[in-house]
Amino acid sequence: SDEAGSVGSFLAAGTSYSTHGEPMIPVYIFYSMFGFQRTGDSFWVGLDQMARGFILGATAGRTTLNGEGLQHQDGHSLLLASTNPAVVAYDPAYAYELGHIVRDGLRRMFGETPENVFYYLTVYNEPIAQPAEPDGVDVDGILRGMHHISGAPNLPGPRAQVLASGVGVPWALDAQRLLATEWGVAADVWSVTSWNELRRDGLDCDRHNLLNPDQPRRTPYVTQRLTGQAGPVVAVSDFMRAVQDQILPWVPSDFVSLGTDGWGQSDTRGALRRHFLVDAQSITVQTLAELARRGEIDPAVVPQAIQRYRLEDPSAADAGNTEGSG
Repeated sequence: SDEAGSVGSFLAAGTSYSTHGEPMIPVYIFYSMFGFQRTGDSFWVGLDQMARGFILGATAGRTTLNGEGLQHQDGHSLLLASTNPAVVAYDPAYAYELGHIVRDGLRRMFGETPENVFYYLTVYNEPIAQPAEPDGVDVDGILRGMHHISGAPNLPGPRAQVLASGVGVPWALDAQRLLATEWGVAADVWSVTSWNELRRDGLDCDRHNLLNPDQPRRTPYVTQRLTGQAGPVVAVSDFMRAVQDQILPWVPSDFVSLGTDGWGQSDTRGALRRHFLVDAQSITVQTLAELARRGEIDPAVVPQAIQRYRLEDPSAADAGNTEGSG
């Protein structure tokens, strides 16, 4: 198939530093559904042969390439990528995040002390607003897996932490607005550039702590960032919940995830996101439900919100942006 030949070219270029003494930087772009799913064994060969380079899962996410139907709705490539120890996987939302990730990838793979890894970057075909890089942006957070992008509004009510990745970040920001203006809840929003790298860091810390009980315990990065942050953690992406659930063991608060599990549909992006319960209204209701479970708001608020947003009806959702939808 086309993918088999293309990944062969990636492997040849990605190992040329060794086979020919001439480093090359391959960039292989494919439909994200047809990378690890269709040629995953070839990427495992990339691990064996110590290939270096970038592979880009374009048209990522289960609701983003909706126009081409279920075949191309990728909700799990990040999970498949997590099984390959050589793969450094990111799901960035913004161009400035991607710039820092690519630059650091070049350093790690082709710098003074090169590592035998290759990068998997999920990118989307849905246009979203691309903000300028903020002054003093948290580059370390971007590279390690998460950074804070929007502080909670100054409200006296309950608090929450919304974690989102990729195309899910705009949904989280919209949910932040709904929570504040309609329900009096102040939520922080975090862009999770890599659920996979956060988990890898957590596993590394667990291993160190197990083998070195006489030394100071290492604290996983996700734990460091969320310790002391008020309210429950709600995690969302355009992938299956198992992607977000990778960080659960190290979250120091109540945690709940939203994701695109199950069968997809051929419909508008908005309807699909309502079907999977990952859109802004779903994030809002999930946050309210978790606050009610914790006793921080009246439980009666939750059914009110479900009714207000008609959460069980995909046709009630705004169709959203249809550009590049297939």
